[in-house]
Amino acid sequence: MAYRAWDNYHAQYLITNYQQAMALVIAGERSGVGKTTVTLTLLASLCRRGMAVQSFKVGPDYIDPMFHQHVTGRACRNLDPVLTSEVYIQQCFARHTQESEYALVEGVMGLFDGVKGIGDWGLGTGKEYSQCSTDFASTAHISRLLDLPVVLVIDCSRLSGSVAAIAHGYCSFDPRIKIAGVVLNRVGSDRHLSLLKDSLEPLNLPVLGVLRRQDNITIPDRHLGLVPTAELPQLNAVIDRLADLGDACFNWEQLLPLLKSAPHPFLPPPPQPASSIKIAVARDRAFNFYYQDNLDLLQQLGAELVFWSPLEDAVPYGVQGMYFGGGFPEVFAQQLADNISIRHAVKTAIMAGMPTIAECGGLMYLCEQIVDFEGKSWPMVGVLPTSAQMGGRLTLGYRRAVALQNSLLVDTGKNVYGHEFHRSHLAASPNQPLFETYRYDCEENMGYEGWAIPGNIHASYIHLHWGASIEIPQRFVKECFEFKLHS
Repeated sequence: MAYRAWDNYHAQYLITNYQQAMALVIAGERSGVGKTTVTLTLLASLCRRGMAVQSFKVGPDYIDPMFHQHVTGRACRNLDPVLTSEVYIQQCFARHTQESEYALVEGVMGLFDGVKGIGDWGLGTGKEYSQCSTDFASTAHISRLLDLPVVLVIDCSRLSGSVAAIAHGYCSFDPRIKIAGVVLNRVGSDRHLSLLKDSLEPLNLPVLGVLRRQDNITIPDRHLGLVPTAELPQLNAVIDRLADLGDACFNWEQLLPLLKSAPHPFLPPPPQPASSIKIAVARDRAFNFYYQDNLDLLQQLGAELVFWSPLEDAVPYGVQGMYFGGGFPEVFAQQLADNISIRHAVKTAIMAGMPTIAECGGLMYLCEQIVDFEGKSWPMVGVLPTSAQMGGRLTLGYRRAVALQNSLLVDTGKNVYGHEFHRSHLAASPNQPLFETYRYDCEENMGYEGWAIPGNIHASYIHLHWGASIEIPQRFVKECFEFKLHS
């Protein structure tokens, strides 16, 4: 409970004493315009100069932050008010920009694309407001919340003079958003660039970067987005080319002052209790979808995290809990299946009562089998009496989940907010599902899902960020400690 006291104190401190910490938001006029490429190019060029850069990602995404971290050497932090809260976002941003020279926030989708929501900034200060809008959790929302300027990335591959109308519309749509300039992406010939600049000149809007069409810089993707960093042996060469590109294509004289962190309230680090338990965290090419904040919270609550690979390692000795995040177990199903001794050891530990969290890919691993895209079946751990079958349909979106029974992490009736992102489904549903789920922004019922063995297993397709729900990791750590006492 000591951490909860610390968390409440600093949340209230930030509400009443919040000051601007400088950074820059990279936003797109829509999805697919090259936000991630522009962001990685900026990060690569800054890091080549020896700068300490802290990056952030708007939304629930796991894969883009992996690329940020690969470039900067620092864990990227997600800023998502649906999964956490507006206050938590301010707290997270202030805490993690304290020791960096520069800070960069990559947006999500188009600048104003969000969900219908109600703001909670200022709760408990006498400054409460309720503002329903359809851009809650959008890049614009985060920009307003943190009072940060925006650089708008425009895909110029199929336009010339119309670029001015696009830029003008985004600059004028919400006067609370400061558009610091634009980056023109996928520019063709010199003539094309001249037409674009001539069109933008009347707007007096700085062109902060020009990226030509690049055929030699590509990052492969597959059914859930970009291929994760651990599977890209040539990634460092790609990052070097991006750094070269960044050195040449940006107006650094204008950009650097916008990126440089400014003084803001100092937040002392949370108390670090002595480690009393060990938790095995599966982290390899098959399991790598984790919010760094979740891992930090477990450590701050007294857990020692032991990272291991179900693809290659034995289950770590002397652990009192297991955490299987999401990822791509379907891609590595044969290798997971071939490690028979590991699968049996995981099953034995779970059947002995070891507290275990399994999210999405982790849930699939605990099933009897995974049926891949080609219809081949691969045996898995087998503690959940169902199989995970890959399909073409993508399940994607925020969820409000109501717990229908007690589990390792939640009590009956508890509302949690999470995110689903998968192309598999379960062949059989549990007789007593863990959650009844709804769309986040309405009462549309999305069905029942999740498996629970009280005090032992929490297995669900729904990814949770614990930043604003400290009681969830507290409960997990407590159960792991109880398991240690009685095993």
